[in-house]
Amino acid sequence: LPCTPGVGKTTLGKELASRAGLVYVNVGDLAKEGELYEGFDEEYECPILDEDRVIDELEDKMNEGGVIIDYHGCDFFPERWFHIVFVLRTENSVLYDRLESRGYKGKKLQDNIQCEIFQTLYEEAMSSYREEIVHQLPSNTPEDLERNLDQIMQWIEQWMKDNN
Repeated sequence: LPCTPGVGKTTLGKELASRAGLVYVNVGDLAKEGELYEGFDEEYECPILDEDRVIDELEDKMNEGGVIIDYHGCDFFPERWFHIVFVLRTENSVLYDRLESRGYKGKKLQDNIQCEIFQTLYEEAMSSYREEIVHQLPSNTPEDLERNLDQIMQWIEQWMKDNN
């Protein structure tokens, strides 16, 4: 689930994992727990992820399968890890309010809104994985969340059938 912060990845990912009996991994939390950083970004006031260490940390779990990965970027994950990639999209006004309520301001707020406007993460996903496995889903309302959960659950059930 690569998407701009504030689009609802965590809510969707956790609910999906509990409905489907899958393992949910929030890469931000994983990095925090294991201190998988390689410095601090003064401009954005946040730590810089050590991507190699994150991959080392996740490799065994990903090889077992049945894992949902939640992160706002995707271009450093090995292509072999994923059968399907969902990019959540949120309207700018909705996203602005969500990020502002999280305390985002100034450049960090503007850049994340720009990222969404220019579909940066969707394009990153499309260039990192086979196009046919990358899907965009709207994530503006609670109804969208329910619809997305139903749609992804159907996909998981079909995949299980086809691959058992």
